[in-house]
Amino acid sequence: MFTFDIIGQNSGFDPFILLLLALILDAAVGGMGFVFKVLPHPVVCVGKMISWFDAKLNRANRSSVDRAFRGALTVVIIIVFAGAVGVGVQWLTLNNTFGWFLELFLLIALLAQRELYGAVHRVAVALKTGGLPAGRIAVGHIVGRDPAFLDKHGVARASIESLAENFSDGVVAPVFWYVLFGLPGLFIYKAVNTLDSMIGYRNEKYSAFGFTAAKLDDVLNLFASRLAGIILTLAALMSPRANPVRAFVTMWRDASKHKSPNAGWPEGAMAGALNLALAGPRKYSQHTQNDPWIGRGTAKATETDIERALYLYVVGCLINVLIVAVVTMFHLHAGWF
Repeated sequence: MFTFDIIGQNSGFDPFILLLLALILDAAVGGMGFVFKVLPHPVVCVGKMISWFDAKLNRANRSSVDRAFRGALTVVIIIVFAGAVGVGVQWLTLNNTFGWFLELFLLIALLAQRELYGAVHRVAVALKTGGLPAGRIAVGHIVGRDPAFLDKHGVARASIESLAENFSDGVVAPVFWYVLFGLPGLFIYKAVNTLDSMIGYRNEKYSAFGFTAAKLDDVLNLFASRLAGIILTLAALMSPRANPVRAFVTMWRDASKHKSPNAGWPEGAMAGALNLALAGPRKYSQHTQNDPWIGRGTAKATETDIERALYLYVVGCLINVLIVAVVTMFHLHAGWF
C-alpha cells in the first residue's frame, strides 16, 4: 500500500492512487446510483442548502445590490462548508487505516464518466426506437432548456453539446481540482458548479443573486475547459471517424463564439472532430435566440452522430485516465506535488 506523508506521521492511502481507482471503478460500474436511492447524494445535499439560502435571502422586494451581496455570502458559506467537509474526509484518509474507503466512495460518486455516457446513449436509443417524442423526453434529462421546440436534429445536437460541455464540467474539471488540492478542491469545485447550475442564470430572479456563483464557476473552469478541448482533439487522433486537425482549428476559431467563456472549447473540438455545426439559433416558446454556429459542418446531426460523439468521449476519458496515471507515477517516484 502506498502512503502519502503530509506532516510526517500519516499512514493512509495515497490520494493519487485513490483518484486512479475511482476513475477506473466509475467507468466500470458507474456512480453507484443504487446506493443513492437510500442515501442522499452529496450534490443533492449541497443543492438543498442552496435552495434554503435562495428562499431566505433572494426575495424580490430587495434591491439588486442587496441580493448580489446576499448571493455572494451564500457562495462563501457553501464554499467554506464544502472545503471543511473535504478537509475532514481527507484527514480520515491520511490518518486512518480504512479511512480511504470513504474518500474512494465519494470520488466515485462525484465523477460522472459512465453516468454521462449512459444519459447521452439513451438519447440515441430513444431517437432510434421511439422517434422524436422519445428523443425529446430523453434529452430533457440532460439539458436545461425545454426540448419541446427541438426537431430531430436539434435533439441530436443538444445531446452532443451536453456531452462535450459535461466532459469538461463533470470529468476533466473535477479531476483537475482534485489533483491540485485533493478532496477539498474537488468538493469546492462541485459546490460552485452546483451553485451555478441552480442560481447562475441571467434572468430577473438570479441575475444579481447568482452573479458571484456564475462568475466563480467561469473562473474555476477556465483551464479545465481548454484542457478538455485539447483532450478531445487528441481523442480524434484515435477515433476512426474523427478529424483531429479540424477539431483543433474549429476549437481555436469558434470557441469564443459561445456565450460561455468555457463551453465553446470542448464543443468546438467536438464539432470539428465530427464535422458538425453545434450551438446556433435556438427556438424558445416566445422567441428565437440567434446564437452563432460552432463548426462549419452539417447541422443535421442524427443518432449516428451521437454514437460517434460517444466514441470520441470514451477515448477522451481514457486519455484523461492516462494523464492521471502519469501524474501518479511522477508523484510516487519523483516526489512531485
